[in-house]
Amino acid sequence: MSDVKTPAQTQGEGRVASPRRPREETARLGKVLYERDIRPRVEADHHGEIVAIDVDSGSWVVAEGEIAAVDRLREMRPSAVNVLCERVGYRTLRSFGAGSRRGAG
Repeated sequence: MSDVKTPAQTQGEGRVASPRRPREETARLGKVLYERDIRPRVEADHHGEIVAIDVDSGSWVVAEGEIAAVDRLREMRPSAVNVLCERVGYRTLRSFGAGSRRGAG
């Protein structure tokens, strides 16, 4: 199951695409949005799933995988170009040997 959350309806879908941001800025803004607005809402029920965030509008979706999350976000916001993905409950999207935040102090 996946959730779709959007900010106020005034952010119309037919909007012109935002200019592409530097990768580091997209990551920084996306992480702020995730920690402040999204993480508290998804952590309990979506552990291990992927959140795709349009950092320009604040829109986001949760899905089982990265491709599915980005596809759903782009269905909702076709002009989204500054997108960050986060894995719910983990420090990174992909890792080798790193664990979940569960159990970490």
